[in-house]
Amino acid sequence: MTLAIHAQKRLGLFILLAAITACNQNSRENTSFRFEQDDHGVTLTEEGKPVYYYRKEPKTLTGEYVCNHYIHPLYALNGDTLTEEFPLDHPYHRGIFWSWHQLYVDSISLGDEWIMKDITHEVVDVYTGTKQAKATLDLEVVWRSALLENGKVFMKEKTSITVHPLKTNVRRIDFEISLQAELPGISLGGSDDEKGYGGLCARIKLPDDLAFTSSQGAVEPRTLQVSAGPWLDFSGSFGTPDEVSGLTICCHPSTPNYPAPWILRQKTSMQNIVFPGRERVKIATDHPTILRYRLIVHEGLASEPDLRSLQSEFEETAF
Repeated sequence: MTLAIHAQKRLGLFILLAAITACNQNSRENTSFRFEQDDHGVTLTEEGKPVYYYRKEPKTLTGEYVCNHYIHPLYALNGDTLTEEFPLDHPYHRGIFWSWHQLYVDSISLGDEWIMKDITHEVVDVYTGTKQAKATLDLEVVWRSALLENGKVFMKEKTSITVHPLKTNVRRIDFEISLQAELPGISLGGSDDEKGYGGLCARIKLPDDLAFTSSQGAVEPRTLQVSAGPWLDFSGSFGTPDEVSGLTICCHPSTPNYPAPWILRQKTSMQNIVFPGRERVKIATDHPTILRYRLIVHEGLASEPDLRSLQSEFEETAF
């Protein structure tokens, strides 16, 4: 009897050690991503190579525009920096960001989030984690207006940024931006002109050979909005000589104005997938307005990855 009990204990210990070993192996499989936090934000790397830096704390170039809650740098697969921060031509542009000119409670303006006039972002929670070999940055951000008593919170944002493992020279980065009003009567809109720009923006470098490509083929930037389908690619020589990299922005069908129009610029400006445009939309207090986009970072021109299939893959993603 004693020998049988001893054998059972040894078997139980073996099973426990095997389970621990399996867990450790799974953990090692998921450690190609690493988050590192500092006093100002969060860096993500994959196998030691930088993916992006998320700016949590406020920063300014001139003191006039104080910005936080954006991504810069966003890195190409070869290590080049794709984005720009506080460029001299528009010192309030900041890497990958999402913002709006028009923020209102009823008919009263709360400020201008595009240039951060009378608006502040308070990042109240940052959660980093890896699951199913993906790296996720979950953010909770409250928006305050200096034009409300005691800088009252008027909007709560929950944003999730998920990076998929690098595969066949393609990196997928998913954005889910969830906005819910804290006060009744809140609305937001893009610029109050025919351009109507606002929403998710990419202030990328603008090399001389920058090419714009959509599902319809080559696209020519215009002053006003361009209808070009649910994805658009920007490819060019972003830094390393004789090497072309690309960034594609994809829109998910669950985003309210899918397929959204675009504001495109060849020189000294940002690229924008527009939401909602000039006309303001109401943001409810009892349910969120959710915007979903995917960035695809790739090597070479737009013709090298199968962007049509990548868009279809994103559209089939259930949330």
